[in-house]
Amino acid sequence: MDAAAADLLVTTVVAIFLFLALCAALALVTVSVRRPRGTALLVASGIVVLCLVLVAVLPWHVPALYGAVLALLAVALATFGGNPVARWVLTVADGGRSAEGPRGGILVELMGEPPAPPRQEEILRGGATIGYLERLAAALGIVAGFPAVIAVLVALKGIGRFTELATPAARERFIVGTLASLLWACAVSAIVPLALR
Repeated sequence: MDAAAADLLVTTVVAIFLFLALCAALALVTVSVRRPRGTALLVASGIVVLCLVLVAVLPWHVPALYGAVLALLAVALATFGGNPVARWVLTVADGGRSAEGPRGGILVELMGEPPAPPRQEEILRGGATIGYLERLAAALGIVAGFPAVIAVLVALKGIGRFTELATPAARERFIVGTLASLLWACAVSAIVPLALR
């Protein structure tokens, strides 16, 4: 076998491995959408890290056609996988103390003027929808070679949520959720430009 054939074989094996690994990670996060499962999400995260290391250190790079397929798969994994990952990280961060509200936010206890009793209010509504859009934009920006889109996303999200960040619980959830969500999207989508370089 000559060197060109060997290089083609290794490149094909790397591309197939990346495809199968990202499919496995997508399957693991999909089973965790309704109720985040720590084990499945940790395995999916391990797969993503393994893929990142693989494409960062191997001298073989995926051809553009394989790259297009990987890009679609990575954007899907970054967008949809970030929901259970961020929810699981938030649950771990607050010890499961924050109850989810009926409209996708969290329920916090607000103190009223005495003698009124404290009341519960749902804040940060629409977080799941915002998260999907934020991860999609971040993943597309990284795949397209425009990672500065992340700064724009964080600025827009901060401005849009500013009035809801009055309580410490809201601020903590906003920061932790945003960081977990964007870290997942960036890690998954970074596989594509590294594989194509």
